[in-house]
Amino acid sequence: MIWNRPFLIIAGFSLFLAACATTVAPGLVSDMDTQSATSEPKPQATDLIPTATDQPEESLVDKDPFAGIRIRFNPSYWPDTDFSIHSVDYGEIMSGGPPPDGIPAIDDPSFESISEADEWLGEDWPVMLFELNGDARAYPLAILIHHEIVNDVVDGSPVALTFCPLCNATIAFNRTLPDGTLLDFGTTGNLRNSDLIMYDRQTKSWWQQFTGEAIVGELTGTQLEFLPSQIVAWSDFKGLYPDGKVLSRDTGHNRSYGRNPYSGYDSINNYPFLYEGGLDGRLPPVERVVAIQLEEIDVAYPFTALSEIRVVNDEVAGLPLVVFWKGGTRTTFGNSDRDVGSTGAFLRKFGDQVLTFQAEEDGFRDDQTGSLWNIIGEAIDGPLTGQRLESIVAGEHFWFAWAVFRPDTIVWSPGE
Repeated sequence: MIWNRPFLIIAGFSLFLAACATTVAPGLVSDMDTQSATSEPKPQATDLIPTATDQPEESLVDKDPFAGIRIRFNPSYWPDTDFSIHSVDYGEIMSGGPPPDGIPAIDDPSFESISEADEWLGEDWPVMLFELNGDARAYPLAILIHHEIVNDVVDGSPVALTFCPLCNATIAFNRTLPDGTLLDFGTTGNLRNSDLIMYDRQTKSWWQQFTGEAIVGELTGTQLEFLPSQIVAWSDFKGLYPDGKVLSRDTGHNRSYGRNPYSGYDSINNYPFLYEGGLDGRLPPVERVVAIQLEEIDVAYPFTALSEIRVVNDEVAGLPLVVFWKGGTRTTFGNSDRDVGSTGAFLRKFGDQVLTFQAEEDGFRDDQTGSLWNIIGEAIDGPLTGQRLESIVAGEHFWFAWAVFRPDTIVWSPGE
């Protein structure tokens, strides 16, 4: 199959001005904040500096870490990063254009009410839904696309809400390591496999957003904890959480929130931007998939199939799960009204019962109790009204990105 490479020529300039999608030009800031790229980060209220940890055996420890390699990023930006410790080949990392923090993370997020956000968000605009112990927050992708990281505290827990536009990867992490070390994150301006590389401000270690693993610096091999999140339409969020909080455009940065710098990038046959890895031909490169990993088994559920059947009852690693698809959410990329839908992934065991679901016009009904459930896994009618299914960590990623990081993925198809 031949992918649409000419798209890159058309999209190149707009991508250069956006988020992590830019040509290799270290030091070139474009319309990013030069102040945030050059000034020291402000002191944090809790400044826990981690102690050195034992490095994994597979780490590459070099006297000259760049010997014999044509590096495509600027190490001079990183005097405090220990480049002698790394778990990936430096030849796989490239600059996306902006310098460190040229795409500024949001470190002190402010929130607005549903009524205030309703003045500028469209009904079908996608938002990242993150809920912890009843504290529900919406992070509009119209904002995240310009910042990529929000360091937040939800219900007293430090979390990072991240979005890599080039991989369509919205991922939530716990910012506290198992040893109690608290991290906050910024953008390096670099990419690996087209995916955002973050850094922590405490040790200046680099982290792969897609895997949540530190790949460069003293924390190499350390794993962040993934937390469940979803992409839903704005209309769904405000209907489900009338008292919810919405990330405000008052970020301290001058951005054209609501103007999309990636118009058309997710056309299904386009070739990924700033990507040099192989392509898994089982699906088109930028096909959206619901990507799940359970007990080291990886499964991808293509949106093209989900949009037809709307519900999948499956079992992975002995765990019964269900994937819901609901229409009414427009694409993040471009000022079009193309409906790509939204999804939810849950364990379908409730108490001692394993539930089996069927799609209906206004939700998903289980065969066992006759209860009707919505896109966030809440029963809204029937004997189980008010109960919630247990969310599992799942992403709505582009296939090329999931496949390069998880090459042994099983691709689900109808009839399996």
